[in-house]
Amino acid sequence: MKQYASLKKLLKYLNEKDIMKYEKIISDKLNELLIKNYDAEKGYINAMKEVDNVNVKDFFKKRAEERARFARQLRTEILTYGELPEDSGSIKGALHRNWMTLKATFSSNNEETILTEALRGEKASLDEYNELLTDSSFPSRLQDLLREQRNAIEAAINSVKMYEEVVS
Repeated sequence: MKQYASLKKLLKYLNEKDIMKYEKIISDKLNELLIKNYDAEKGYINAMKEVDNVNVKDFFKKRAEERARFARQLRTEILTYGELPEDSGSIKGALHRNWMTLKATFSSNNEETILTEALRGEKASLDEYNELLTDSSFPSRLQDLLREQRNAIEAAINSVKMYEEVVS
């Protein structure tokens, strides 16, 4: 009987350890996505400052607000798994924003150049969301959130294409 109690205790410990490992893996993946959303938000804010077209400026503002909302949602999810969310973007994102600014400076059609870069960034985000959504280990509630965010990015891609046609 004593051996059974020890075995039961060991199994409980292993299950807790597996659960903690699972939560850490999910949190790490969400943190990566969170950083990319910080980068996208900052990129849209920078893009907003670089364009003159009021409609394009408003589009970038809405995208920045949307990415800030995505970041808040992801932070909340990470906290529910008992992990600490990242609090800023990446060096790669900062470099890309600087590249966008430099490219726009030397471009004859500022809006079109910036929209092209925004489209490229959104397509990369869409790929990352699609990749995460192939992971069936995520709880359905989290899959629903990621799907909702992915769908919004997909809609933004279609809008960027429309704005590109208008300003070209």
